[in-house]
Order: sequence, then structure tokens, then C-alpha cells
Amino acid sequence: MEFFESQDRARRNSLVLFGLFTLAVIAIVVAVTAVVYGLYLGFFEGDPLPLGQWLLAPEGLMTMGAVVLVILGGSLHRFIDLAGGGERVARMVGAREVAANTDDAGEKQLRNLTEEMAIASGVTVPRLYVMDQEDAINAFVAGYQPNEAVLVVTRGALEQLNREELQGVIGHEYSHILNGDMRVNVRLIAMLSGILLIGQVGQYLLRSMMFRRHRHTSRRGNGLPVLAAGLALVVVGYVGLFFGRIIKAAVSRQREFLADAAAVQFTRNPEGIGGALYRIGLDAGGSHLTATSHAEDMNHMCFGESVSLSLGGVLASHPPIKARLDAIDETLMARMSARHRKATSEGQQGGAAQGEAGEAVPGAAMGFASGGGIKAPAPSATAGTVTSVNTSYARELLASLPSGLNQQLHEPEGAVHLCFALALDGTDHETIAKRVAELEPVGAVAIDEMLVRSLGQNLSDLGPAYRLPLVELALPALRELEPEARRQLFRDMEVLIREERGARLHDIAILGFLKRHLNEKAGRNRRVTHRRYAPVMADVRNLLWIMASTGASGDTEALYREAMAGFESDPKPPEDRGPGVRDLLASLKRLGGLPPMLKPALIDACAHCVLHDNDVSPREYELLRIIADQLDCPMPPLPVTNTSASAA
Repeated sequence: MEFFESQDRARRNSLVLFGLFTLAVIAIVVAVTAVVYGLYLGFFEGDPLPLGQWLLAPEGLMTMGAVVLVILGGSLHRFIDLAGGGERVARMVGAREVAANTDDAGEKQLRNLTEEMAIASGVTVPRLYVMDQEDAINAFVAGYQPNEAVLVVTRGALEQLNREELQGVIGHEYSHILNGDMRVNVRLIAMLSGILLIGQVGQYLLRSMMFRRHRHTSRRGNGLPVLAAGLALVVVGYVGLFFGRIIKAAVSRQREFLADAAAVQFTRNPEGIGGALYRIGLDAGGSHLTATSHAEDMNHMCFGESVSLSLGGVLASHPPIKARLDAIDETLMARMSARHRKATSEGQQGGAAQGEAGEAVPGAAMGFASGGGIKAPAPSATAGTVTSVNTSYARELLASLPSGLNQQLHEPEGAVHLCFALALDGTDHETIAKRVAELEPVGAVAIDEMLVRSLGQNLSDLGPAYRLPLVELALPALRELEPEARRQLFRDMEVLIREERGARLHDIAILGFLKRHLNEKAGRNRRVTHRRYAPVMADVRNLLWIMASTGASGDTEALYREAMAGFESDPKPPEDRGPGVRDLLASLKRLGGLPPMLKPALIDACAHCVLHDNDVSPREYELLRIIADQLDCPMPPLPVTNTSASAA
């Protein structure tokens, strides 16, 4: 339940942010009003009004109203601008998306480490971006939903950190994904942009007046009031900046300690993240962003401080480096210092990225745990967690892929053909040849029969447990397709599945997974539309009836009643006892509008239907994982006790 509590807390934290934002707005309104009243006293000819009367006069009311409108307008504009999610944030700071088939060694290593963490945690592989002009060591994640995150790293992080250190940074950022911090961070950018706008207006007035005074030296006195107003607004802008940094520090600092601890838990290697932090601490500007004008906006989101701060102890959004190292391990600072001195004395360079992409940890257990009688923990209890077993499994899975397959999955051609191989899985060669000949090209990708057959053979050799991980690895390349090419891919898959597979549950579920993550609006905020089960009870019944029909080896209705017991005192079967797989996807879409704390019961009820006999097949895990994904829940690997394909 911790994952769902974190997500729910992140949503509720928006109310806390709104309260702090309101206080900051009040302070700025008071400051600006005082400035304008001061100008009024200085330039008004005659007997000026007292402050109390002036505030209620049209001038005072218009001043306060204008300030509020400017702040709210600035925040609303940025809210709308960032509605696109993490991708928009990445482009705002000038980051470049990493190509799925990149040849850059550092980017390959970044992708490999991210894929490992994604498979281990059950989070869909984030979109990756690099800030090429930034030489400092830094990174951040952005987005509204865990399965639609964007991970951005600086070029300095790729070039200066070794594999273990980069893995520690990625583990830290994954903690922010799983703890719901991303949503708060993006909203904080929008809120603070309005607060900072007053200072920006003042700077504009100052620049414009200085330009005019330079052009019209004979009329220096004419713009004095505007010049004074601009200077005053710049000062007020620093009031806004002060409050903005106070809010960031209040929201961010403790979360950094938690994310550092999570990185150690995920990687089982405190020296990884410790080494990255130590490298930042070696230089006063080790994590400062200099090439983007949004360094101040992004400070609370980054792995390390992105700007230089006066009164850093009070206003910093991150704890001091030494405090972060001591919180991980009190001996870590000394060990890092000794290692650095030794490396320096031996003339070693620590910057190059180490390790080949795809490097695995020897001895890690391959696949899911096996053996009769093993009962998987409730998915809601494991959501958002990463164990050493999970990470070992992920590394071994990637290392076990046939030579060249991983590369194929990271190219649009191979990724598209994988989708068709899944749709034609188990079909004979003659039928494959017939169906492929009927397919239209997907964008620039012409469909090749031999490649479909080759990937189909890989799927058969690897087994059903690899189906969903391979689709996840192919997602970055599929995202490079144009929107119309994606729609063509979906149409072709639907035809193939309907004609060759009989629209079986696991095939349509895979298609639903692809449609969700390749949708043009996938990264947008998903709003809560139903705060109780009652409005969507028909969808709950459909979901659990389908799951009971899939998991029951005997009495479907008895298993359904067990699963529904937590939702109805007298469980009723759905009106249509034969809801199809398309009905399932429609129901999941509506159930996704429930608040986080109402989703664990749904996921556990689905799990009950397939775990009731302590026998989880790869097909059943695949279906559970896709259902959890549709409900915005990252599900790490579960123990599977039956390695044969299921007829799900």
C-alpha cells in the first residue's frame, strides 16, 4: 500500500502547495501595493490619501487586482504549457531525446541501466533525454504518471560518472517516480512561475527605460517614475524569489534523503550514489546548470542543486552533500575521499563510462522463482518496490536475449516487426506469408516476412515470460514512429489478432498496452473522475468476472464472489456474463479515473483470481501486469510457478 499512499499523498500535497502559494501571493501583493503607494506619495501633487483610504480607492483596488491577475495569469499560462507532461519539461530546458538505437556509449549505458530498473520495478521504460550543453552532473524526472515518466540527464553525468555511479543516480530518480514526486514538482514549476513574473516585469521595465534613456539623452527626467517603478518591482521580484525558494526547500529537502535511501535499496550498492554525490561535492558548481535559462525553475527537481544560492543553508532545496552521504553511511565520506586521493595520485581518470551496455551480474537467478506452493505477495504490497531479486532478474533477462535481438528492438523496423510477430505468434509459415503480404507499410517500414518469422522464432524459443518485457524494450523505437504510422500499426494488429488469434485476452491486452503508451496524449495528467466505486461498479463486475473466468479451474461464479466480496455484500454477476476483451479495456479506462487509494483493492482482487491456486503462469502475470499498468500501478516481477504458456 505504500506506493498508493505515496501517490495519494502527492495529490494531496497539491493543496499544501496551494496554501503556500496563496501566502506568497499575499506577501507579493502587499509588497507591490506598498511600492505603488510609495510612488503615489512621491509624485502626487497635492494632499495624498492616507493608506487605508487609498487601498479602497480605485487606484488601490486596481493595483492589487492587477498584481493578482499577473501572478495567476503567469501560473495558468505555465500550467497549460506543461500539460503535455514530462516531454514538455524536457524540451523547455533544451534537452534532446535519446534515439532508441543510439551509437553513443554513454547514452547506450544510460538506456541499458534504465531498462534494467524499469523491468525490475514494473515501470514502463521512461523516455530518455540528454542536456548536451550541460557539463555539470545532474538529472531529473518529470511527468504526471509513473508509467509515462521522462528521465533527463546532463552530458556531464554521462561523461563523468562510471556505471555504478550512474546507476545510483537513476535509482534516486526512480524513487521520485515511484513516490509521486514528479506530479508535485511539475505543478510547483507552474505555481512559482507566476510568483517570479513580477520580478521579470520589473526587469523588463528597467531594460526598456535604460534603452530609452540611452537613445534620448536629452530627456532623461521623463521616464524617472517608470524607472523607479521598474527598480522597485525588481526588488519585489526578489521577494517572490525568496518565497519560491522557501517553498521549494519545504517541499524538496526531506524527499532527497528518502530518494537517496531508495537508490541504495534498489541498487544494493551505497557507493554508487555515494560516488556520484562525492563527485558533485568536489566542485562548488558540480551540479549547476549554466546553459539553460530555467535552472532556477528546475532546482527542486534535480539530483543536485542546479543554481548557486546565497543563504544556501536556509533556501537550498537539497541537503548539503556531506549530510546526504552521512545519511547513507557515516563512513562513506571518508571512503570516497580516500579513493579520490588514491586515484589522483595514480593519475587515474574517473570520468569515462564503464561497462558494456547489456552487462549482467553473474549468478543472478534467471526468470521467475519456480516451485510448487510458492505464493506471490499481493501486488498492492509490492507496487513501487525494487528488490535485489528483481534487479538480478532484469539483468539476467537482458543478458539472455539472443545476439542482435536487443539491437533490433531498439530500431523502428525491428520494433514494428516484433508487434506483428506477437500478433502471429504460433501461426504456421504459410499463413504468415499470406497475412504479411496483405499488410500495408507502417510509415517508412515495409513489412518483411522473413523478419516476422525470425522474431516469431525468438518468441517461441524464449517463452511467454518474455513477451511483455520485449514489448517494453521496443516502446522507445515505436515512439519514434509518426502518429499516422502508429495508427496503421494498431489497425494491422487488430486485423491479425481478430483473424488469427480469435481476439484472445492476452493478445488484446498487449494491444491495449501499446495503444495507451503510444497515444499522443499519453503523458498528460490523468484526472480523478470517480471518488467512489458506486459509479463504476458495473466496470468492477466486468473486470472481476473476466479475471475469474480466466483464473478459475472449476467454479467461475464461486471465485468471482470471493473476489467481489470486498466491493459488494451480496456480489452480483455482471449483466452480460460474456463481456469481451474490448469491454475489459473500456472498463479499465474508466476504473483508471479512481483515486490512488481505491485501486489496490481492485488489483488484489484481480490477483486473487489467478493466485487462488498458487500457480501463476507467465500469461497470467502478463495480464495482471497490463491491468496494473492501466490502473497506473507499477508491478514488479511476481513468482511464476508454471512456465508453460497459459490459455489465458
